[in-house]
Amino acid sequence: MSRNADDGDDRTDEDRTGEDRTDEDVRRGGGLTTGEVARRLGVAPTTVRTWDRRYGLGPDAHTGGRHRRWTAADVARLERMCALTATGLPPAEAARMARSGTSPNAAPVRRAPAPAPASAPRPPVRDRSRAGSGLRLGDARQECKGIARAALRLDATALEELLLAAIAEHGLVTAWTEVIMPTLQAVGRKWESSGERYVEVEHFLSWHVSGALRRSAPPVGADRPGATTVLACVPGESHTLPLEALAAALAEHGLPVRMFGGALPVESLVAAVRRTGPAVVGLWAQSRTTASRPLAQHVAAMEWGVRGARRRPVVLTLGPGWAGQGASGLPRPAGLAEAVAVVRSVVAG
Repeated sequence: MSRNADDGDDRTDEDRTGEDRTDEDVRRGGGLTTGEVARRLGVAPTTVRTWDRRYGLGPDAHTGGRHRRWTAADVARLERMCALTATGLPPAEAARMARSGTSPNAAPVRRAPAPAPASAPRPPVRDRSRAGSGLRLGDARQECKGIARAALRLDATALEELLLAAIAEHGLVTAWTEVIMPTLQAVGRKWESSGERYVEVEHFLSWHVSGALRRSAPPVGADRPGATTVLACVPGESHTLPLEALAAALAEHGLPVRMFGGALPVESLVAAVRRTGPAVVGLWAQSRTTASRPLAQHVAAMEWGVRGARRRPVVLTLGPGWAGQGASGLPRPAGLAEAVAVVRSVVAG
């Protein structure tokens, strides 16, 4: 991303690598750095600096030198800016209201050419950028709230930066388990309770999560006899993100993976297993209606290799659809970390 000459990089090392400080730390003095504020808001640091330069939304006081420190009041003003722009207000108007503390209802109303017909009063515009309450993220990591705010604003640049930063800081497994998955679940709950209003947010977030997983994973490991893992959704199942996370995590450990994605037909799954001779086959089912115990047992019974040294794959039944459907003797890992551990154990054995 290009940077204007007058938009100097005022980040400190703490901006780039340090942990965000708590609100209590801010109240005690010192304030937050620009990088910390950006992570809290779910925007890029360049956005915070642009709002300061263009609209006068910078901190009320500066420390020595050119380093900015943002107080709780400064951050609250920026949160107001985020909330107003999320309702569709132009940035300049949102900034004016954020500085003055007025609401959209207090803004001058332009007269229409003709009076509109009488109708029921419109409900107030919901603040779709307030992830903490609107998406019920509760005590989730601060990164969850920033990612959710960026997704609700459909801010592709900020969302990508935040996802990649979470993976780089925590590692792929922890980032998926403690940051990405809770945010996806919160957006899913919001979509289910709001009709079709948030479908675009869920699709947008899922697309960028998929891209971040691929960008963060190293190249797929070279095939090694008896070490490959085949990953596929069962027929009728299209939820691929958890499998993409597992594929990326296995690649992170240098384990060869063959990913076949959503709704792989039975004949194609059997053909893929026969052609690759995998050590492990992971079958994802999100719903009980798609989980098939006979299919899992059939794959687990497949054999290959020379006579006297025949081998069978270890079949992992992955996803909530297998609850109560798991076949006897087939592992059902409880989460991503456990699935990675099982695969590593099988390959090492």
